[in-house]
Amino acid sequence: MSKTADAIRAARANGESALIGYFPAGYPDVKASIDACVAICEAGVDVLELGVPYSDPVMDGLVIQEATELALANGFKLRELFGVIKEITSKVSTPVLVMSYWNPILQFGVEKFAMGLKESGAAGLITPDLIPDEAKDWLRLSEEFDLDRVFLATPSSSPERLEQAANSSRGFVYAVSTMGITGAREDLDKAARKVVSGVNESETGTPVCVGIGISTGEQVAEVNSYADGAIVGSALIKAYQQGGLDELVNCVRNLKAGSSK
Repeated sequence: MSKTADAIRAARANGESALIGYFPAGYPDVKASIDACVAICEAGVDVLELGVPYSDPVMDGLVIQEATELALANGFKLRELFGVIKEITSKVSTPVLVMSYWNPILQFGVEKFAMGLKESGAAGLITPDLIPDEAKDWLRLSEEFDLDRVFLATPSSSPERLEQAANSSRGFVYAVSTMGITGAREDLDKAARKVVSGVNESETGTPVCVGIGISTGEQVAEVNSYADGAIVGSALIKAYQQGGLDELVNCVRNLKAGSSK
């Protein structure tokens, strides 16, 4: 059973799609990131996406890049991640999915990292730059340690790749969109719908959640009309920067209000 998929389906059963909220570990420092993540969970996100700061975040936008760079500048080390997870999971029951580029995990040791996830209470891992073809070790270890694994599906993915992402993922499939970019909203929304439709054609039953560029309750509601959940990151970091925990909580509540179906 997948704790992440269960949380997504529970939201659906309550007349909502899931809201998945991203926040970087160690930003702006370790204790502050724990407090922020707990606040996000208590405010209503269904799944927490906990980012691993990395020196070359090629797939992240500027807001997330700057936040993770500050975490690294303030001394965050990968070995601290599991303590952060343990603190969060000791306070809330929300599934915690770690989001990490693959190179830091390789350097740390894939089996050691998987064991750390399991022991700290994490639900699993999102790997934005790892494709199923190259994930033999992770696929094996995620089964061994009963961890969710989330692969990406993009507008440029072939039908075969979309099916592979659906078959290989456990928890949900991360459908990449670029919604919210000024002047291009209509075409980008069509791209997101196409990805979700392509994954659903696989008939695996794996939930599909849409991320990248979603920042308002209205956008969350729109995504919820055709997908199982919306993933929000930069908007949460901006809210935290503007008003600390209070503004962060307000942002989550506003986004969550948009997820009601």
